[in-house]
Amino acid sequence: MSAPDPIKTKLPALPNLIFASRWLQLPLYLGLILAQVVYVYHFWVELVHLIEAAFGHADALQKLVTSIGYRTDAPITTLNETVIMLVVLALIDVVMISNLLIMVIVGGYETFVSRMNLEGHPDQPEWLSHVNASVLKVKLATAIIGISSIHLLKTFINADNYTDRVLIAQTAIHITFLLSAMAIAFTDRLMTPAAHADH
Repeated sequence: MSAPDPIKTKLPALPNLIFASRWLQLPLYLGLILAQVVYVYHFWVELVHLIEAAFGHADALQKLVTSIGYRTDAPITTLNETVIMLVVLALIDVVMISNLLIMVIVGGYETFVSRMNLEGHPDQPEWLSHVNASVLKVKLATAIIGISSIHLLKTFINADNYTDRVLIAQTAIHITFLLSAMAIAFTDRLMTPAAHADH
């Protein structure tokens, strides 16, 4: 007797309702896509201001200085290396957060809602071929560490505008993120030793 086709097997009403409830997450992922749109818009606004400031536009320069929170006793009349570095780091920060959003949207949808059937697609992300809840957690933790590193670097470059307490607190938070990611990765390795051995 052949096994029933899993696609045609019908679930009882209650399990079917519970299983279908996963689609309630769909609006959340659509909301994250909208958040991604906001980040793209913010990125281009900052980039346009940077290009305008490079050509001597004073208003664009002041908008950049305000957005990065850079303060100095001497008035800033031209684009200097510190401002450029802080703006570029802010742009990198936006890109890394966008990467994090993509991992959550694509990986979360694939893991918790429905298969996207991307096997064989030329643009399928390499990491998506073996994604699961544990792998997603490790990748998200790693991405958060990268974002925290950028924030910490921005703070150190602009250290004159922060108190020692803020600098110590941000460093401690970054170390906490790092230790948390290591703990997540270690726990995942302990729970799935066979899977890691295959790779």
